[in-house]
Amino acid sequence: MDLFHRFAIGCICSLVFFGGCSRNDSQQDQTVTLYTSVDDEFAQLVIDEFTSKTGISVDVLGDTEATKTTGLVTRIAAEIEHPIADVWWSSEPMGTILLDQSGALAPDAMRSLVAEDWPSTLHSKNWSWVGTAMRARVIGYANDRVLTPPTTLAQLTDPTYRGRIGMARPQFGTTRIHMAMLADRWGIDAFESWLRAIKENNIRLYDGNARVVAAIAMGEIDIGLTDTDDVWAGQRNGWNVDLVYESQTDHPTWDSTGATLIPNTVAIINDAPNRALAEQLATFLVSANTERMLYESSTHNTPVRQSLRETLSAMDLGDDLLSIDEIPDYYRASQKVREAMDACERVLISP
Repeated sequence: MDLFHRFAIGCICSLVFFGGCSRNDSQQDQTVTLYTSVDDEFAQLVIDEFTSKTGISVDVLGDTEATKTTGLVTRIAAEIEHPIADVWWSSEPMGTILLDQSGALAPDAMRSLVAEDWPSTLHSKNWSWVGTAMRARVIGYANDRVLTPPTTLAQLTDPTYRGRIGMARPQFGTTRIHMAMLADRWGIDAFESWLRAIKENNIRLYDGNARVVAAIAMGEIDIGLTDTDDVWAGQRNGWNVDLVYESQTDHPTWDSTGATLIPNTVAIINDAPNRALAEQLATFLVSANTERMLYESSTHNTPVRQSLRETLSAMDLGDDLLSIDEIPDYYRASQKVREAMDACERVLISP
C-alpha cells in the first residue's frame, strides 16, 4: 500500500461525480459503476451510447483536470478489500499498471475482448487491462506569434525560448507518464540535465494540459508541452494555437523517436460487484465502435486497430499517428516513475 501512498498526491478529495453513484433496489441489477479519468465530455459521449444500446445505466466517478488519475487510483487501492467500482477506464496507463501490480484488477478479464494480435505493450501479461484509443504528446504553440516552432524537446532548452515555454505540473496525468518515459529513454542523469536546462530557460508550470493551451492563447507563454486533444479543444474555442509532433532526432543527449503516444486503458476491477455488467461495459469501451467514436470526436484519439486507421485516414491526424510502427513499453517506463518524479521535485518544484 505504501506505493499508492507515494502515488496519491491528488488524494480522494479531488474526485468529482458527473453521474450519481447512489442506487435504489429497482436499478441495482442494471447499473454498473465506472471510475474514469477520461475527460467528462468524451466519457459521457461513450457512456450515453452504451446505455442507449444496452439499457444498462452507468454510475460514473470522475477526476479533476489538475490531479488526473491520481485520486481515483488512490480510491481503488483503498477499496481493494471491498470494491465499489466495476470498471476502470483511465486516460493513461501508469495508474493502471500500479493497480495491476496491487492485485486490484481482475486477471485474464480482458483477453477475449480484443484481437489476439493486440500489441503486446498495450495489454498486461495477465490480460488484466488493455490499452486503446491513443492521444499524443505534442508541442503546442501560438501560431500568430511563432512562425517556426521547435519540434524536439532538446530545442526547448534553446535560450531563444527563455521565459516563453510551459508545461503541466509533472506529478499528474500525461505529463507524469511523459517524464517517466523520458527518464527511461535517456537515463536519469540525462533526464535531470534536461530538467535543469528547461528550468534555466524559465519554464512555467500549470495545473493541467488544458491550462497550458489557455496560457498560450492568452500570451502568457508562446510554446508548451501538452496533449493533442487539448490543442484541438483550444482551436474549437477560436484560439490561435496549433501543434507539432515531436520529430525524430539523434541529439547526443536528448534524442527522440518521434511522437509520444498515450493510450487509454480499460480494466475490470477484481471482485467487481457486478461482474456480468462490468464485462459488457468493458467490451464496449475497447470495441472498434468506441475507437471510431473517439477518433471522430473532437478528441481525435488514434485507434489501435490498424484497419480503423486505414479506413479513417481521411481525417488529418498526421502521418506519424496514422502509421504507428512502435508503441512504447509502458511497463518499463513505469519503473522510472519514482526516479523521474524525484528529479522533477528536486529541479522543477522545490524552491
